[in-house]
Amino acid sequence: MLRRRRHALLVRPALDDDALHATLAELRPTLQSHGLGAGSSRPLWQPVAELLRDTGRDWDRRWHRMSVLAGGLPTAVSERWLAERPGDGDASVLWACVRSGRHSPAEGWAGVRDAERACLRAAEACPEDPTPWLALLDLMYRAAVPPRGAVPVWTEAVTRAPWHRGAYHRLLSYLSPRGHGSVADMTDFARQGAARAPHGSPLALLPVAARVELVAHRQRQLPFGADGHWNEPGAGAEIEAALTDWFHTAAAPHAEAVADLNLLAFALVRTHRPVDAAPVFRRLGRHMTRHPWELLPDPERTFQYWRDRQGV
Repeated sequence: MLRRRRHALLVRPALDDDALHATLAELRPTLQSHGLGAGSSRPLWQPVAELLRDTGRDWDRRWHRMSVLAGGLPTAVSERWLAERPGDGDASVLWACVRSGRHSPAEGWAGVRDAERACLRAAEACPEDPTPWLALLDLMYRAAVPPRGAVPVWTEAVTRAPWHRGAYHRLLSYLSPRGHGSVADMTDFARQGAARAPHGSPLALLPVAARVELVAHRQRQLPFGADGHWNEPGAGAEIEAALTDWFHTAAAPHAEAVADLNLLAFALVRTHRPVDAAPVFRRLGRHMTRHPWELLPDPERTFQYWRDRQGV
């Protein structure tokens, strides 16, 4: 009897953004071992500049690409780009993301202040872009600034891009009890954000994301009792709203749709809704994210099991 061949899962920071993944692969340190691009006829940072130029004013995708590049590229790429093109707004914003994402307060507050200045310089260089404000929000998260200090920075971002998926999820993490907030702060924010968002917005999934955060928080405290949250009546209503107001709409795919689809698939699996999960897994294909599957034993095997069970 022939067995269906399993295709390897794609678990990568770029999600389904093939252009971003290709840029990271081109500039990863192993390919640049001889002086980071020494001997090349074009600047080391040119592929990054071209990728960000092509991104344009798709603010969700710009944030996704900037944050992934900041975490995945050798620091020398962004350093050299800013040094060689000090007036380039994209270079300034990427450097802000690098500084905010890689600096820890444990290394000294002088570094935190330098990273803050980098974010503010980037905001001045690109006044319409929400990305520098989200970089600053990440820095404040690392520095454990209370939410009341972070909300005005988040407001700067959503003033520029009112339904920015990344902005809402960043503040949700901030308000999470695993971050610097509370269960009440997080759930209230998620419900209000989903209620106000336009039909077809991925923000319809915010209450589901908040419930996953709640389960993760409870799991740290009481490992064997956290899953009871999926049996609450509200869980079904949250998932139904995500299906109706986002998944089943004609909304165009957004930059982090793979992350949202993984959240939705996970919630459907945990609430024993395989019929509804099947089309979600079909849309996902081989793309898996670590979160939230990492909350279960053997995440990749678990994802593959449920994906295969749906006939994908």
